[in-house]
Amino acid sequence: MSAGTTDRYCVIGNPVAHSKSPQIHAAFAARTGQRIEYGRRMAPLDGFADVVRDLVAKGYKGANVTVPFKLEAAALATRLEERARAAGAVNTLSFIDGEIVGDNTDGPGLVADIVRNAGVALAGKRILLLGAGGAARGVMLPFLQQGPQAILVANRTRATADALVADFQDQVTEVTSCGFEDIRGAFDIVVNATSASLAQALPPVPASAFTQDTLALDMMYGDQPTPFMQFAAKQGARTRDGFGMLVEQAAEAFAIWRGVRPDTHDLLTTLRS
Repeated sequence: MSAGTTDRYCVIGNPVAHSKSPQIHAAFAARTGQRIEYGRRMAPLDGFADVVRDLVAKGYKGANVTVPFKLEAAALATRLEERARAAGAVNTLSFIDGEIVGDNTDGPGLVADIVRNAGVALAGKRILLLGAGGAARGVMLPFLQQGPQAILVANRTRATADALVADFQDQVTEVTSCGFEDIRGAFDIVVNATSASLAQALPPVPASAFTQDTLALDMMYGDQPTPFMQFAAKQGARTRDGFGMLVEQAAEAFAIWRGVRPDTHDLLTTLRS
């Protein structure tokens, strides 16, 4: 980047007006002295590729990708980083020398929030992952790299959970799958990667999955605790929403683009308020 040049980035989604990414990246830029502009781009449901090509033509350096385009972003990328290949989905694009490079920072963002911000180690723990879609797939490799004792993937459709687990069998960690109705025992960490909270619904997880030592984390966030968080809290579990994951995955994307990782600790408190 030459002196005086401001590089441009944005988040692409549909809808996208609600995205807090511009505020987050503006805060990162201010704290690291990086000269960037970061905006929002609403893409038509059938026009994601056209929006990306327009950004490249206009000299943008990269973009974040949110629902419903993460799978399409993976297909559009000319090169995928390892964690994007493992996830089968992309949330971070870099436009480098004519290439569209796809990465996935959702999993590392969640791990960073659990380990650094919540202060809970993943090594040796029993993890219950609710859901087997793109959100769950995106966190599997980063979770496994932390060395948990076991991961159980539970999903409404058992076959989808089976298919996800089949892609991660060559591991030291025990990785198994089941339907929601077959969840047995208690877990150290329970992660809601379903979309139930978007509809203010509770995924069918049994109360017995939680203890007072359980961290229950919902990937969704809002002004109020989600139904999943409320249910887990009634069982005595410690609860956490997905806002920390949002900030941490953004910090990882910023580091990919700018070569410097912003400190997020104080920023989380500031942005929540």
